[in-house]
Amino acid sequence: MQTFSEPILAALARLTGQPLAQLKLERPRDPKLGDLAFPCFLVAKERKQAPPAVAAELAAALAGGLEGITVSAAGPYLNFRIDRPLLAREICSEVAIAGERFGSSGEGAGKTVLIDFSSPNIAKPMHIGHIRSTILGAALVRIFRHLGYKVVGINHIGDWGAQFGGLVVALRRWKGEVDLEGDPVMGLLDLYQRSKAALKDDAQFQAEAVAAYQELESGREGEVRELWRWVTEVSMRGFHATYARLGVSHELVRGESWYEPLLAPTLERVMAAGVTEISQGALVVQLGELDKSLKETPCLLQQTNGTTLYATRDLAALFSRWEEFGFERCLYVVGGEQKLHFRQLKGVLKRMQQPWEPRVEHIDFGLLLGPGRKKIASRRRGEVLVLDDLLDEVTEAAEKVIEAKNPALAERAQVAREVALGALIYNDLKRERIKDVIFDENEILSFEGDTGPYLQFTHARLASILRKAATNEDAALRSKPDWSALENAGEILVAIGRFGDVVRSAAAKAEPSELSGYLLGLARDVSTWVSSSDNRVLGTAGPEGAARVALVRCAKSVLGNGLRLIGIPTPEQM
Repeated sequence: MQTFSEPILAALARLTGQPLAQLKLERPRDPKLGDLAFPCFLVAKERKQAPPAVAAELAAALAGGLEGITVSAAGPYLNFRIDRPLLAREICSEVAIAGERFGSSGEGAGKTVLIDFSSPNIAKPMHIGHIRSTILGAALVRIFRHLGYKVVGINHIGDWGAQFGGLVVALRRWKGEVDLEGDPVMGLLDLYQRSKAALKDDAQFQAEAVAAYQELESGREGEVRELWRWVTEVSMRGFHATYARLGVSHELVRGESWYEPLLAPTLERVMAAGVTEISQGALVVQLGELDKSLKETPCLLQQTNGTTLYATRDLAALFSRWEEFGFERCLYVVGGEQKLHFRQLKGVLKRMQQPWEPRVEHIDFGLLLGPGRKKIASRRRGEVLVLDDLLDEVTEAAEKVIEAKNPALAERAQVAREVALGALIYNDLKRERIKDVIFDENEILSFEGDTGPYLQFTHARLASILRKAATNEDAALRSKPDWSALENAGEILVAIGRFGDVVRSAAAKAEPSELSGYLLGLARDVSTWVSSSDNRVLGTAGPEGAARVALVRCAKSVLGNGLRLIGIPTPEQM
């Protein structure tokens, strides 16, 4: 809508004397009032007039001065309605020219955004607990990149910490009891779970685990380091296979171990800032002066035995990332249960008076639960619901749905994989990220309602209309569009024109659900329009048919763009 909003804002700036950068247009609450609206409250306050009086005065001053745009006042709002043929011509032409770049911008030029997401731990397969961070983070990567930012998706692999001391001891004791040759990832998971139990009940195991971790942190080469490297290599192969199924990649993959050489300099840097103290033999940063609620929870950086903690490694990573990238924003897509950790982390940066601390953001999210808000339990692997198992189960269910609906569909298995992925992703992103997500296999695979498959089906339906028009060599395709034929498609055209604004808002708030909700609304409006007998696309000849085909092509393009940004495949047939 920039083609129309720019002259409106320029005219308002001229009439009100307000700086152009401070003027904003909104969507009218009632679409019948107009396509764009300007709230007159701030202007009225400055002029010491009633907002409705200011709106009426501005409407009179603008009357006839904006080509193709009608101005009216409604209470404290100034409403603008764009001439429908003009709107149709501009929007459809812009989408056709921009293609996949429609809605993009240069706002991110020269700026870098870091997005830390997914971040599984080695010695375990990716499980249900990783899906939300992975889906949210990957969507944000695509959204920011669409706006011209240099985006670095970071996978901060959990390959360090005291738990690996226990795994080393478990490998020594029980490696012959699991299948580390045929299924090494699940074998390691078995050993990891046994080590957790032993650490609670076996004093000798505890002592050996502490010693193993101290040896790992010492940097000495030997059995412990060799075992740790092997575990890391096996785990990474498994991760890469799962990411490939999800269509996800990272630009920077670094384990916590990568920052090992930086741990001592990091501790020295924090101590040099004069914000540390010794508490019960441990090195801590007190945060109570910043936030009273953190008075009893200082940030612990080094334990009494000299080993470091997760916060130490996160600080080392942050200092390294700032020095390497000079980021505009550094987003940590991590569950809400880690709020305290990030408050502590940012608290240390504040106490150190790091000017870039506000650029570090915790992008938190809710839980993934089953029907009835119960914890999801695996039907295959006991305690852990492996992410690959979940993908298999949903794909199998999707294939049954597709077989029932369209048994003659070509490449049915591939479409089933795409539908399953679309179902999982949209189910995760359709609500605000801080809300819990309910996973109900039957519900998320429905081709109707608020689901990913519904959006994919709408896209495929539009693709089918365009294929048939081309196959039939429809005369409309050879005609110049009569844009007045789209008089009743104004709300769809306005929605398409808002696509770029929605993408920008989703990035600013790190909230992909805004884009998901937009796509659902667009899909519903377009489906209703093409289903009406008044809007027959196929078989409508001449300029009128050409305009309708152009709208279908435009809507399909934008719907496809939005789906791809949030990571949902766009099959052409379903």
